[in-house]
Amino acid sequence: MGLNLEGYLGKVERADGLEGIQNLILDLREHYSIDHIVYHWVSSDGEQYGCGTYSPDWAQRYHDKEYLRVDPVVIGCFQRFHPVDWKRLDWSSKPARAFRQDAIDHGVGNQGFSIPIRGPNGQFALLSASHNCSDLEWAKFTQSHQRELILIAHYFNQKALELEKNRVPEPARSLSPREVDTLTFLAMGYSRAQVSDMLRISEHTLRAYIESARSKLGCANTTHAVARAMSEGLIILGGAARAAAGNWPGRT
Repeated sequence: MGLNLEGYLGKVERADGLEGIQNLILDLREHYSIDHIVYHWVSSDGEQYGCGTYSPDWAQRYHDKEYLRVDPVVIGCFQRFHPVDWKRLDWSSKPARAFRQDAIDHGVGNQGFSIPIRGPNGQFALLSASHNCSDLEWAKFTQSHQRELILIAHYFNQKALELEKNRVPEPARSLSPREVDTLTFLAMGYSRAQVSDMLRISEHTLRAYIESARSKLGCANTTHAVARAMSEGLIILGGAARAAAGNWPGRT
């Protein structure tokens, strides 16, 4: 049975504190039938938080060994805006290889997939899924669930921002209604061709909206612009937006 994405995102919006996020991560792991899902974030004031399914022994060992300094997942994702398969990261150094073997020995899994997220004022987060399986099985999993995991990651991050103490909002940025529509549908996983069809504009005009929004947000690419617009609350993928999307022609 597929994930009831709208229902799940509604639960994320209503989650109460870290315990609520933790319970939702447990539900997600059970739904996907994989070994682990972890959400980790660093707030704008440098405080670190984590919710997930790694064993307490591995969490303590990670801390004691100061693996944060050599972890290719954290290092690699901090340099990226796009989701990444762990095997595409740089594991060439001896410390990285030793860390990987230690992680596998502690049940993390031989496969992994992480979604980096950046929020306002330097906030950084990762949603990671990991499992022990073949490359082919993992490729099928990530291809099937990447879009919904990206959306879930941003909803978790919005909740994390709500929980962050003494958060000072950034000055509001202004996007036009069409720019908001464009980034919203892209955030929901639609292709540019689908978005231009739904908005009844040419792909050339759509590209102009994307570039304009990207420039206003100071972002290097479209993925970064979508992530920043979501984290700053400029686009909200609530139930009304998702329901409205279902009424557009061309939806698959």
